[in-house]
Amino acid sequence: QCLLSGSWQSDTSSRMVVFTLDKDNRFSGFYLPGPAAGDSELLTSPLEGSQQDTGLAPQPTFSFTVNWRLRETARTTVFLGQCYVDTSGEETLHALWLLREAADSPAEDWKATR
Repeated sequence: QCLLSGSWQSDTSSRMVVFTLDKDNRFSGFYLPGPAAGDSELLTSPLEGSQQDTGLAPQPTFSFTVNWRLRETARTTVFLGQCYVDTSGEETLHALWLLREAADSPAEDWKATR
């Protein structure tokens, strides 16, 4: 059925918790990076997103934004992906992401997105 609400863990041990989807398929929650992130300043950070209606697409697409809670810098990551259900009913998320850090000037803009 692919409902995003619940707890998810990535291959790198990052963890995402999604609260119940509202009637418009929007959700909120939090994201906690795993040890592979390598940044001890990363804290549990809020996320907000939406998913396609599972009535229209049983393996829906989704997107969400994480606004990182950091001590020194401003970072935002957007995730875009799809939820898949295998023949045993196991749900898996596949996603791409872009990380944006604040740049000091327009001349530094080129290196602010990964």
